[in-house]
Amino acid sequence: MKNEVKLLGAWPSPYVLRVRIALNMKSVEYEFHDEKLSSKSQLLLQSNPIYKKIPVLIHKDKPLCESLIIVQYVDDVWSSASPILPSDPYDCAIARFWTVYIDQTLYPTMRSIRGASEENEKKRLIEEVRKGLALLEDVFKDCSKGKGFYGGDQIGLLDIALGSFLGWLRVVEIINGVKLLDQNNTPELLKWAERFCAHSAVKDVMPETERLLEFSKSLAKG
Repeated sequence: MKNEVKLLGAWPSPYVLRVRIALNMKSVEYEFHDEKLSSKSQLLLQSNPIYKKIPVLIHKDKPLCESLIIVQYVDDVWSSASPILPSDPYDCAIARFWTVYIDQTLYPTMRSIRGASEENEKKRLIEEVRKGLALLEDVFKDCSKGKGFYGGDQIGLLDIALGSFLGWLRVVEIINGVKLLDQNNTPELLKWAERFCAHSAVKDVMPETERLLEFSKSLAKG
């Protein structure tokens, strides 16, 4: 039931997007509470008193925090449809390893590009992101086993982890006049990104690039 599941989030957040995609994959009805992070709701502060951050999933009045923990919870609770985590323990461990790489290395580097004041530093960071994406291109070839997604025939954990950042990746490309996903460096990821964004669980919740671009400009103005 819809009122049993609430998601506290904000539309620009890639971490919130992960949870929305997972819920959509499981056809779970939920109430979306769009948080204004300049004035956090009492419900958010009560539900995540440690970090006071989104996303928070509330299921039967029990709150859960941290996007990847929530995605796994959704996979465990609504286990009858569209498995998200690989069933093979080794494949699952590999997927978890690369999600940590994305969250702790790739995305922070991507975010640092915006704050880089020196042109040489910016170029270095852009090159680091390119190298990271080339790595994930190789991982895709191994994990997909010739199919459309990291998860094989269907979106899996690693698809959700990386795919949630695609909108912001495009914003970085536009602002800096570069191509990070391209035919030369990452031909398979380029095709994967199109498939991912067109997926029925993704297309209605993926933020529009223009809207993210405007939001990014408003952040820059501070």
